[in-house]
Amino acid sequence: MSLFKRLLKSKAKSEEKSKQSDHSKYFPEEKLPIDEKFTYNFNKNGGKFLYCENWQEISEAFDNILLENDWYEKEVFCIDEQLSEKFDGYNLKFNKNTQASFFLSSCESLVANNGSILLSSNQIKEKKLHELPTNFVIFATTSQLVENISEGLRIIKNQSRHSIPSNITTIQDFENDKEKDFMSYGSSTKNLYLLLLEDL
Repeated sequence: MSLFKRLLKSKAKSEEKSKQSDHSKYFPEEKLPIDEKFTYNFNKNGGKFLYCENWQEISEAFDNILLENDWYEKEVFCIDEQLSEKFDGYNLKFNKNTQASFFLSSCESLVANNGSILLSSNQIKEKKLHELPTNFVIFATTSQLVENISEGLRIIKNQSRHSIPSNITTIQDFENDKEKDFMSYGSSTKNLYLLLLEDL
């Protein structure tokens, strides 16, 4: 009789498990907010993320990056004149030399579903990623977060109706010592810091 009870119990347990799995199969997946999804994927890719609520925090974070990497009084590759003015005052030599210590730039969008940074000729002119310095410092705002690359491309198209920028690319590999797989073949690995300013 006890054997019979044990068989019935195990059958009841397996039915309960199958009911739970059936329930979860049709239950909608919990969607993460776009900022959490981007942060998770960006960190998983090996990026260094610095969230700042105001310009003073951006300045402090930038100062810490320079200190950590010993980039004071070094050359900086920066195409954006407004950005070089914003980050003036750190004894940096802003120029258009790709052999500089790091690349300072803005971006088009921050792509949440894969944690990548969307760039175009507005930021990198006609340079390829492998021609740019290994170290990147990207300045972006929370309003630049998009769900996927398609949404980022749509924003570029809407903002530049007359002349759509060329050389649109994404960067999402931020770990130098990571073992490469088939999907990352041909991509340029960059040591990337993201200064993200809250503007919403």
